Amino acid sequence: MDARVEDRQRPGEEKRPGPARRRGRLVWGTLGLAAAALIAFATWRVVTAPGTPAPARGGRFADAAPQPVGVVTVGRGDIRITLDALGTVTPLATVTVKPQIAGQLTEVGFQEGQTVKQGDFLAQIDPRPYQVALEQDQGQLARDQAALAQAQSDLARDQQMLKQNAVSRQQVDDQAFLVQQDQGTIQSDQAQIDAQKLNLAYARIVSPVDGRVGLRQVDPGNYVQVGDALVIVTQLHPISVVFSLPEDALPQIQARLRAGASLPVIAFDRSGTTQIAAGTLSTLDNQIDTTTGTVKLRAGFDNADETLFPNQFVNARLLVDTRQDVVTVPVAAVQHGAPGAFVYLVGAGDTVAVRPIKTGPSDGGMVAVEDGLQPGDRVVVDGTDRLRDGAHVTVAGGDGAGQGAAPAAPADGQAGQQRHRQGPGEGGGQHRRRNNQGQQPPANP
Repeated sequence: MDARVEDRQRPGEEKRPGPARRRGRLVWGTLGLAAAALIAFATWRVVTAPGTPAPARGGRFADAAPQPVGVVTVGRGDIRITLDALGTVTPLATVTVKPQIAGQLTEVGFQEGQTVKQGDFLAQIDPRPYQVALEQDQGQLARDQAALAQAQSDLARDQQMLKQNAVSRQQVDDQAFLVQQDQGTIQSDQAQIDAQKLNLAYARIVSPVDGRVGLRQVDPGNYVQVGDALVIVTQLHPISVVFSLPEDALPQIQARLRAGASLPVIAFDRSGTTQIAAGTLSTLDNQIDTTTGTVKLRAGFDNADETLFPNQFVNARLLVDTRQDVVTVPVAAVQHGAPGAFVYLVGAGDTVAVRPIKTGPSDGGMVAVEDGLQPGDRVVVDGTDRLRDGAHVTVAGGDGAGQGAAPAAPADGQAGQQRHRQGPGEGGGQHRRRNNQGQQPPANP
């Protein structure tokens, strides 16, 4: 048999590696073990090196460093309950001056924009036609008076003759009726004279109220008719602001008015940042607007400096009541979550605890606390984002003392928004939602 045939592998017989391949596998295995040993040694040196912190145990917030926070001390102060609304400056009197008679406008006695008093001369209509008519009526009156005198003389003579049976009773009665007719004519003539005198008075046009005249609408020389507008006179002081409030605010306002209180009203400009004038509430409307559910109110202002202008848009702020000497905290301290309104109360050992509270109305940056806090308690106002019940804190910059009196409410120009609400848990809610949106404190352990 051929030797080449004998060297071929028989079917079913395994092919064994040669000595060179076995030596290569051994070298690569040795190198892999050496690399693993080096990696393990390096990891051991890093973990056991001095100053390396130990891994955290017991959860995310266990053994965490104290959180720096801002703290204030709860105090007492006054909280003003105010209602904000959009208002319009409305004059107490706006008069469109119109002629009462027809005629040629001969003179204008005012300057546009001039301030006038009641009775000041404004314009003159040609009085000559009415003067002539007056003289005619006076002549008619004189003639009728003479006729009356003659009739009365005839009546006296007939009555004397009746006593002597010289005339009949019928003739005397007819003469008496003639005297009465002449007396009626005299009264009619006198009425005509009075009418002509009134027309002459109407020919001289005067201001009906105190105020400022507007732009002249008719020039001298024109023939004016009854009802033509000459000028508009608007009363500027005193003046009023008309604004609307929701009907839910009526009971509280009416209760204060029945008690004899004078409710102040402050008018701010369109932006709501600058105070224009201060006045008092004058009256309420006699019905509620069913389409809007609001009621109109009128506030009076002296407006001596004329800062309020007719039809001007303003922001009106009505001071309904003032709660005096109540527990107050900054609005930033009040949070909202599962238990409702709450604060982080700083206790012994600089640990914080979730304290549910009942809030009242707010005034500017302060909110009244009706239940849950006492003067002297310390609450967190800054750094509440990562706080939890029982967390350790450090006070940054010392405690801020809660001011007794609430600061003045800044005007933010939110037209038609009620700034200070009566419902519990609503004071300063908008500010809190910005600082703690979506945050819910865990249940107390």
